[in-house]
Amino acid sequence: MARANAFYAQSGGVTAVINASACGVIETARQHKDRIGKLYAGRNGILGALNEELIDTGRESAQSIAGLRSTPSGAFGSCRYKLKSLQENRREYERLIQVFQAHDIRYFFYNGGGDSQDTANKVAQLGSSLGYPITCIGIPKTVDNDLPLTDCCPGFGSVAKYVAVSTREAALDVASMSETSTKVFVLETMGRHAGWIAAAAALAQEGPGEPPHIILLPEVPFQRRRFLAKVKKTVERCGYCVIVVSEGAQYANGRFVAEAGTSDAFGHTQLGGVAPTIANMVKEKLGYKFHWAVADYLQRAARHIASGTDVAQAYAVGKAAVEFALAGKNAVMPTIVRKSDKPYRWAIGEAPLARVANKERKMPKRFISADGFGITTAARRYLAPLIEGEDYPSYRNGLPQYVRLKNQLVAKKLPPFRI
Repeated sequence: MARANAFYAQSGGVTAVINASACGVIETARQHKDRIGKLYAGRNGILGALNEELIDTGRESAQSIAGLRSTPSGAFGSCRYKLKSLQENRREYERLIQVFQAHDIRYFFYNGGGDSQDTANKVAQLGSSLGYPITCIGIPKTVDNDLPLTDCCPGFGSVAKYVAVSTREAALDVASMSETSTKVFVLETMGRHAGWIAAAAALAQEGPGEPPHIILLPEVPFQRRRFLAKVKKTVERCGYCVIVVSEGAQYANGRFVAEAGTSDAFGHTQLGGVAPTIANMVKEKLGYKFHWAVADYLQRAARHIASGTDVAQAYAVGKAAVEFALAGKNAVMPTIVRKSDKPYRWAIGEAPLARVANKERKMPKRFISADGFGITTAARRYLAPLIEGEDYPSYRNGLPQYVRLKNQLVAKKLPPFRI
């Protein structure tokens, strides 16, 4: 393929390391100026392409781009916007191709989760059907760690580290106050259908019986009576009880323990406050004084405590995406391939987007303890390497220093488009 321009966009919930992937994409593209001309970034994800709001990353200095590696959130803006099927709304896909044609874009890099990989796959299909040569490479990203065919997902390792650290520190606090004050602490983590993040809290344990004492996973149907009995027994034995609950904890009939009754832009059920729901159950039945916390955005924005492994993998998949495109690969996603647990070794592999799109990988049964309230040795062996290593950002006046880009838009060439 002759020299052409490229488009990169960030999608869905951002992470502490998604910008490291952006850094990998941009720095690698700049090393291949004979093949890639301008690299545009979408302002607010795929909406940037639909609205023809293209950011010229070439106007950013090498120092600023390098700084993305240690900057959390989405430097170019992200969005929760799911393109419908080609049959339902072909005009959106045709609009993408029109924008790509107008700006001579032949490479499309989409950084996101399962829905995003579906979008990249559909664009690849449409380009083929319309005869427009567009190379589409998906770049994995999700704190939920639920993409198939990859050992882990960039973004997860850092969330896992944050949750494990927070659990250990909060547990020390509760233990010190439990004689006369708080007996129960509940930490709510992200994880709608997969309990990977909540499970990672178990890494805080250094021995049997240590906190977290109870982990509530979406993969294990919630049973109120069994749960409360476990809490009571734990408090009687240890003096206190630390609980970590995934936002997607649900009953055997599939109803979420904390269902808000609304949906987000992707059509997912909106969840609201499982931590206070669980804490109030304990209070009403057992009478224990409690505290609860929701990690929420803090867990996915905590670049100051990011996993060194996660940062390296996030950069690597961004770099690989460009290399894949230049090698003529299309409709694929770079993956992480585990070579060994101890020492932890990994490499870059690839998977077809068609096999990744809209698929969810949940915690396997062999990773969940027999009583359903914890994890197994196999799970610990899988999780432990993913939080290893530190990759601290630069600090000034006691605070981390993060990059803020110029994000200058290029001139539009097409009429406005109504979404």
